Amino acid sequence: MRQALIAAYLLLVGSTLLAQQGSPNVSPKAKQYITYVAEDQQVKAGKQSMIALSFKVADGYHVNSHTPKSELLIPTNLALKPVTGLTAVAAVYPAGTSYSFSFEPNEKLDVYTGTFTVKVPVTAVAGTHSVEGVLHYQACDNAACYPPKNLPVTLTVTAK
Repeated sequence: MRQALIAAYLLLVGSTLLAQQGSPNVSPKAKQYITYVAEDQQVKAGKQSMIALSFKVADGYHVNSHTPKSELLIPTNLALKPVTGLTAVAAVYPAGTSYSFSFEPNEKLDVYTGTFTVKVPVTAVAGTHSVEGVLHYQACDNAACYPPKNLPVTLTVTAK
């Protein structure tokens, strides 16, 4: 009996370790629910201008807006890294869409679906600037919300 319990324990521990390591047949790349296509931006040197970053939420999903209706929900947030010669101020987010689930029709969420654009006011010295950042978001479908993700973004801003 004791040997059977030890064998069962070892089998359980071994399968748990394999599950934690991941299956060799499963891709280690995590699913991204939003895509971003970098578009080069042109601005006037020395003048405040807007750059626009467009994102597309995968069909069947939504992400919380920048101002979700509950503090339990994770807002979508764009953070750009500082760049020498380019100053960015607070991003301007689009209004979200009011959304409710069939199982909770009276509770409205503020979300982004489809394509949405975040605008960032910038002032840049003449030249070409490589801008990097991260879009932090939480995606959900009609059944569940998924762990928050970070989507790297890069774009080139040319000031003339």
